[in-house]
Amino acid sequence: MQRIASCSCGSLKLTVDGEPTAVVACHCLACQRRTGSVFGVGAYFPRTRVSFSGPSRDYVRPTDAGHTFTSTFCPSCGTSLFWASGKSPDLIGVAVGAFVDPEFASPVRSVWEESKHGWVDIGVAAQHFPKGRT
Repeated sequence: MQRIASCSCGSLKLTVDGEPTAVVACHCLACQRRTGSVFGVGAYFPRTRVSFSGPSRDYVRPTDAGHTFTSTFCPSCGTSLFWASGKSPDLIGVAVGAFVDPEFASPVRSVWEESKHGWVDIGVAAQHFPKGRT
């Protein structure tokens, strides 16, 4: 199965082949800032199954675990479409909402719940972690 995710203006597109290895809800403060929401939801795919086209910019930041985190966004509309972590360089995380598919797989993990908003419940996830998964 092939899926296409795109930014708000449609100029940056990402194509993935197959199913994600995991879908994760993240409540860390960086994801809250990146998304402008109270958490982010990412689908992770092996880098070899991901391609993208269109103009993009990268924002690189350090993580609490001592790695780098690179968010790739559209320079026209600002949508943060996908990212890569130095912790798992062979995986690409893709913003689930960018697929605009209400049938997309639900999160299997919920991470950084120590900074989760009290009214948020990701009960569908089988695994819950106060920080990142170790």
